[in-house]
Amino acid sequence: MVMSGSEERVVFVHDRPGDEALATGGTIARLRSDGAPVVVLFGAMLPGESDAARAGLAELGVTEWQTLPAASAGREDALRRALAEARATAVAIGSTDEGLRESATRAAEAMGVPVFIARRVTQGAGARLVAIDVSDMLERKRGALAAYPDRWTVTDGAAELPDGSLLAVTGTETFLRHEPDAREVRDIQPSRGARLVAAAIALLLGAAFGLLGTIAHQSVFVLGPATIPIGLILALLAVSALLVGLRLVFGDRMVVFSCAIGMLGTIFLLSLRSTGGSVLVPAGLPGTLWSIVPALVATFVLAWPHLPAKR
Repeated sequence: MVMSGSEERVVFVHDRPGDEALATGGTIARLRSDGAPVVVLFGAMLPGESDAARAGLAELGVTEWQTLPAASAGREDALRRALAEARATAVAIGSTDEGLRESATRAAEAMGVPVFIARRVTQGAGARLVAIDVSDMLERKRGALAAYPDRWTVTDGAAELPDGSLLAVTGTETFLRHEPDAREVRDIQPSRGARLVAAAIALLLGAAFGLLGTIAHQSVFVLGPATIPIGLILALLAVSALLVGLRLVFGDRMVVFSCAIGMLGTIFLLSLRSTGGSVLVPAGLPGTLWSIVPALVATFVLAWPHLPAKR
């Protein structure tokens, strides 16, 4: 998310009208000035705030906005629909309500959309913040803030709250990129159907590697007085890479087990004496290694424990 250019399609999530102007008004105005679509979602709206919201958003160039349902379940569904309809490239969350923030984050992650949390520099000490220069949008931001006189009084450099406290209005708005917890990513499990499909494909791959390896493992390369079992070496490397790769990619022992069954079953069947009397796995050291080593590799890969996720 660079917050400029018409390619961006950003959905902003805030607690109530006025928050969008204070926390992300400059960024919204910058996006709209570049022709980028923007949608603003509010977690709640008090009676009489709709007119102020319409005026404030108009100052920023926003015409698409809505209030989310109060119930958490309906809210998350509404968030997903809004992201899908907007074809969002990013979600910017300025909400301080933990429930709304979590609902928006879950909806964005489910849709594969990156999440950016609005944070003031003083709130993001030690964090790597994404800074957006909105200095050329300050007039529009102040105009949007002025649409909410019941919430604050706007001066050149600040918004004064009714209790006398001041909130700075600066030419930079900062965001913190949300990174999913490694434990949450680890705990996401594929559906049963997806696992069965992956296992079936792994079974076919194992059978194919077993067939090709059995055909090729007797090939040798003569280099002077040395005879190098190049076919056996390549076959063992290939089946080992397949088994280890499946375990690393899927992290699912069932997929690796299916692959091993297909591979070892094919090797066993091809090692039997045919009706013509010839065998593809003749007696000798290469045939013995080809019959044993893939089984040992499969056992090792299946027995290898899950690696703990990095914190």
